[in-house]
Amino acid sequence: MKIADLGDIRLHYSDEGDPNGAPIVFANSLGTDFRLWDKIVPNLPAGLRIIRYDKRGHGLSDVPAGPYSMGTLVSDAEKLMDHLGVKDALFVGLSIGGMIAQGLSVKRPDLVRAVVISNSGAKIGTKEMWDDRIKAVREGGVAALADAIMDRWFAKPFHATDEFHAWRNMLLATPTEGYAGCSAAISGTDFYTPTSGLRIPALGIAGADDGSTPPDLVRETIDLIPGSRFELIRKAGHLPPVEQPEAYSRILNDFIRGTGHV
Repeated sequence: MKIADLGDIRLHYSDEGDPNGAPIVFANSLGTDFRLWDKIVPNLPAGLRIIRYDKRGHGLSDVPAGPYSMGTLVSDAEKLMDHLGVKDALFVGLSIGGMIAQGLSVKRPDLVRAVVISNSGAKIGTKEMWDDRIKAVREGGVAALADAIMDRWFAKPFHATDEFHAWRNMLLATPTEGYAGCSAAISGTDFYTPTSGLRIPALGIAGADDGSTPPDLVRETIDLIPGSRFELIRKAGHLPPVEQPEAYSRILNDFIRGTGHV
């Protein structure tokens, strides 16, 4: 169990693989911790340095009072990578993690040499939608939204599995302040202009049954970056690394090798 004290925040992270290898950094979604990537890590090419972390308000990281800004979440990732001495990473972000990936790639090109924007967008939803969610969470906790969230997260067949209940429990364990704080960060973010200025290898991944960030949104976002690739995973909702880890790993590994990041 590793904790990085970054001054204004303590973040829980893992640092696995070859300490001298090419770094790959994973940022997870709203309502999950870095276990989101558990099925992907064993399938990665040998020789990588693999870093995962719990963003503020999630997992075993600190839960400061919100609301949070996207700039703060980007700064957290930046400080963690500086703390660990990481540069020229391949950064993989899913959902809000994909927004962090975009912001960090623009702000610190020395830290990110290639980016994966998974189940995410340059802008997600509307201020009114997020205001309603924040209000519901503050009044009834994450449980007030749990059923609707799980419908967006996973395709229907996955709901019949035992694992589905574990992910629902992970969601319910998310602190109210963390969920609401990160929701405010998403609400205030529009990266269409900054992301369109990126000139790095980029991959967009979407789930065909994603009710949170539909494939058209992911494609529209990744198409802002010249030369980017887009991949669609069938029979997957908002969290394809959980539902379709083999397909996700294949797509990610093709991108890793294609960018020479091994």
